[in-house]
Amino acid sequence: MRAVLTWRDKAEQCVYDLAFKPDGTQLILAAGNRLLVYDTSDGTLLQPLKGHKDTVYCVAYAKDGKRFASGSADKSVIIWTSKLEGILKYTHNDSIQCVSYNPVTHQLASCSSSDFGLWSPEQKSVSKHKSSSKITCCSWTNDGQYLALGMFSGVISIRNRNGEEKVKIERPGGSLSPLWSICWSPSREEHNDILAVADWGQKLSFYQLSGKQIGKDRSLNFDPCCLSYFTKGEYILLGGSDKQVSLFTKDGVRLGTVGEQNSWVWTCKVKPDSNYVVVGCQDGTISFYQLIFSTVHGLYKDRYAYRDSMTDVIVQHLITEQKVRIKCKELVKKIAIYKNRLAVQLPEKILIHELYSDDSLDMRYRMKEKIVRKFECNLLVVCADHIILCQEKRLQCLSFSGVKEREWQMESLIRYIKVIGGPPGREGLLVGLKNGQILKIFVDSLFAIVLLKQATAVRCLDMSASRNKLAVVDENDTCLVYDIHTKELLFQEPNANSVAWNTQCEDMLCFSGGGYLNIKASTFPVHQQKLQGFVVGYNGSRIFCLHAFSMSAVEVPQSAPMYQYLDRKMFREAYQIACLGVTDTDWRELAMEALEGLEFETAKKAFTRVQDLRYLELINSIEERKKRGETNNDLFLADVFSYQGKFHEAARLYKRSGHENLALDMYTDLRMFEYAKDFLGSGDPKETKMLITKQADWARNINEPKAAVEMYISAGEHGKAIEISGDHGWVDTLIDIARKLDKAEREPLLMCAHYFKKLDNPGYAAETYLKIGDLKSLVHLHVDTQRWDEAFALGEKHPEFKDDIYVPYAQWLAENDRFEEAQKAFHKAGRQGEAVRVLEQLTHNAVVESRFNDAAYYYWMLSMQCLDIAQDPAQKDVMLGKFHHFQHLAELYHGYHAIQRYTEEPFSFHLPETLFNISRFLLHSLTKDTPLGISKVNTLFTLAKQSKALGAYKLARHAYDKLQGLQTPARFQKSIELGSLTIRSKPFQDSEELVPLCYRCSTNNPLLNNLGNVCINCRQPFVFSASSYEVLHLVEFYLEEGITDEEAISLIDLEAPRHKRENKWQEIASNTSQTLRLDETLDSMGDDDPFTAKLSFEQGGLEFVPVVVNRSVLRSMSRRDVLIKRWPPPLRWQYFRSLLPDASITMCPSCFQSSDKGGLDVVFLVPTHCQATCPWKVSGPHQAWGC
Repeated sequence: MRAVLTWRDKAEQCVYDLAFKPDGTQLILAAGNRLLVYDTSDGTLLQPLKGHKDTVYCVAYAKDGKRFASGSADKSVIIWTSKLEGILKYTHNDSIQCVSYNPVTHQLASCSSSDFGLWSPEQKSVSKHKSSSKITCCSWTNDGQYLALGMFSGVISIRNRNGEEKVKIERPGGSLSPLWSICWSPSREEHNDILAVADWGQKLSFYQLSGKQIGKDRSLNFDPCCLSYFTKGEYILLGGSDKQVSLFTKDGVRLGTVGEQNSWVWTCKVKPDSNYVVVGCQDGTISFYQLIFSTVHGLYKDRYAYRDSMTDVIVQHLITEQKVRIKCKELVKKIAIYKNRLAVQLPEKILIHELYSDDSLDMRYRMKEKIVRKFECNLLVVCADHIILCQEKRLQCLSFSGVKEREWQMESLIRYIKVIGGPPGREGLLVGLKNGQILKIFVDSLFAIVLLKQATAVRCLDMSASRNKLAVVDENDTCLVYDIHTKELLFQEPNANSVAWNTQCEDMLCFSGGGYLNIKASTFPVHQQKLQGFVVGYNGSRIFCLHAFSMSAVEVPQSAPMYQYLDRKMFREAYQIACLGVTDTDWRELAMEALEGLEFETAKKAFTRVQDLRYLELINSIEERKKRGETNNDLFLADVFSYQGKFHEAARLYKRSGHENLALDMYTDLRMFEYAKDFLGSGDPKETKMLITKQADWARNINEPKAAVEMYISAGEHGKAIEISGDHGWVDTLIDIARKLDKAEREPLLMCAHYFKKLDNPGYAAETYLKIGDLKSLVHLHVDTQRWDEAFALGEKHPEFKDDIYVPYAQWLAENDRFEEAQKAFHKAGRQGEAVRVLEQLTHNAVVESRFNDAAYYYWMLSMQCLDIAQDPAQKDVMLGKFHHFQHLAELYHGYHAIQRYTEEPFSFHLPETLFNISRFLLHSLTKDTPLGISKVNTLFTLAKQSKALGAYKLARHAYDKLQGLQTPARFQKSIELGSLTIRSKPFQDSEELVPLCYRCSTNNPLLNNLGNVCINCRQPFVFSASSYEVLHLVEFYLEEGITDEEAISLIDLEAPRHKRENKWQEIASNTSQTLRLDETLDSMGDDDPFTAKLSFEQGGLEFVPVVVNRSVLRSMSRRDVLIKRWPPPLRWQYFRSLLPDASITMCPSCFQSSDKGGLDVVFLVPTHCQATCPWKVSGPHQAWGC
């Protein structure tokens, strides 16, 4: 640091205080009883201000620059405007010692010997506060919240803006150390407000706002009269009885002298935001200095060490931007850095630091050695085990313990010195002298080696990475490059102030000068770009530049030198330059140039760098071909040109190398069909056809289908033309193609038919199938389009397609609920299994959906289907079992339909007796498993309700008891509970009228029969009416062995004479009365009936004994008394004899269900009327069973 006097003036009287205008343009001085206003640029006295009657002790400028204030021994304070006009004056009781403006609110504090006042423009009066001691100095904090007052008694009083004391600091010296100057630090970086205090106990102290002292008192050895901070708080100025101004760090470390004076220094201030200092003395001298802070630094590769705040060393890693601060607490004079060593020269010692580890990124330093001696030197260099001191013409080598090991005396002044590396303890030094001599010195040798000598003085030196070349910048700003071995001057360049070789490339260096950075590769012309500062290092693509006081790493693309090498086809050298750092575009250019130059190794590395897999695949394929023995470079280059888009050049090379087909493939792949045609000329027609096909493919891909279809047709590619036309629905085009094609071209015609069918034009599809004679596809077409008449007609002519027609037809009928027709179609197709499966699914759905009448109908149809299948001997037993099972389920679901309607619907459609009989029938039938959908709860509930209503109280009680043990719906529970209670009041018996009678043995059966629907005595199964479920007066009989159904019918049809039953009642009439008499003598022929005799059986037998009749019995029967169920084979017919011939019974001729309702016999010969007459009629679209 050095101070340069800018201007000086002298006032007539002592200068007690001064203040800068905030913009730094004016300086206000308190000299005598006047204020002097100076222009800071040249020291011109602008105007003296008169207003005070006695000596002016203090002056202060407001932060906003609008006004300033002065205080005088005349006890008055005057406020002036920036136009140097006095606008306000107020007084105190004693002389004014100091004034200070609040930096935020512009409140003015004025302090006298006995009090202090606070004034602001908003106030009409000055707020004054008494003081216990004379106030000598004052200062506001940065935020304007607190005012510190320095007392002659040594006390510091910290007040708020209202003047109230918040902190009182009583210092140890007391009145023996009167305060003369205090100032708050303006630094914004500090977390706490710091107050600097200078007293006449010759000490400098620092305090926090809380009153806590920071550190220890620092001895000054003089009486301080003034103290002020630099604008940002980094330095402190102190002046006083030592007749000079001293510069201190913000921590109180003395750095040096700003300027020596002839008398006491009463005031010193720093010009805002600058390094200019003004000093006011007792003899009236005013001195204006500029402080120049020299750069103290050192650089080794990517580590840069520099001085900060005059007492700290910061080591910066230029690549990672990491920084570490080393606090020395003394003025840092010199810095040297080398590998893991750092040397710092302080005024009285040299500190040697080393890194904690060998990691190149480690930034932690520790103290290694300390040489406690004062050295005077111009330059400082550190090595692994030594430090080198440069003193004019002499170099001294000292160990880290301070022992001088070696000394070299030079012929001239040493201008430059640099460590160029080497083993520890044997490093080499490059030294440049003022007389132009350049030497190399090894620290372990006494002898200096003269490398060369030039006519001009040396300013800067550097040696190339391989130690073969030397770059010198001389005093004429010329950069000269020498060959070290031959001493030959290789080249020279003007306008250089520093030079550096690239540490990673032997032939590259850079130098700076004239605001430009110059990069030179080999002997190529220099590449320039703008750059301010000095080049101090060059590593890869980074150039380390020192500008002003900062070091920066500038990333410089090496594009220019790389292109210089490329222009000369020096691909390997260009690649080495590119590795130092170029853009992706430069890498790609290098790769392309190397590829065109067939330098595949370099091209591969460059393409790898830009991750271009396409070109890497090309290079690999070329290398593989070369390994297989291919040597045609024209062919290789043609492939390269085609990849680069230079298609015409590639085509010419393909043709020259005899591979015209490759050129043609290239043009067609690129859809350059016109170029391909030009290249082909009038060549092979096959090639032309192939070209047209590819052009059509391209037209198709770019969504021009019309053009593609035309091209495909012209090229004979009918299949592709048909595909496009079909996909776009162009029926007319398809018709034209189909009619023009020969019938032998089967594949394209089939495609046409497929698209006709898809586009809903079955007529054209049929025409096409007929053209090629594909009758099977024609059948499928009719079936798919449901054109059944055409399909049946075709089936008549070609019976082999029967299955292909009738099976889909049956499935279509089933899907449309036309089940009988579907069954017929399945029969015609011989697919009885499918018919059964369809009906089973329909039946299951009907049950799940609670359509029980439909379910009954479907089960009856299933049973009849099984009966039909049973004609196959292989399936007879299984199918007959299914027939009886499905018949049984049909009866159950038919009966449960009435129960379900009764329990679910509000109104009943059946008589109570019918519901009573149905529920009994179901309970007797459900002795084992209960079929899906049938609810025992509903059945018992119905039975209980109807039994109670009809007088079957015992049965009703039984039903209610059963319901108590079952889980019943909530809607039934109340009714069941009430019924269970009320039935207890009824007699425990059933009405005799409801007891069923067995017509074979005349036994009355109980209403609840454990054996089921058979007689408990003779085990004869009951025959129930399909409408009322009453037991019918029918008894089944079987034919004697050897009697066929046809013979039995013929015997019954003989119709033996039937004796007329005579009435045993005789009527006798007289004049006065009529009388009826039963004549016991009259007999009936009924006792002679052979069938009645057959009804006898052995009492108490557990086995059922059927009624078997012979021919004589059959002859005795009347056709009117016999009902026959004429089952189709393989079932035998069933025969029933009515035991009450006068009571008519109706049997449906299709479903063979019987009913005791009269009037139905007229329809037996007309099955189509069965829906209206069969009691098993179902709801919905279905007909009665068998109809």
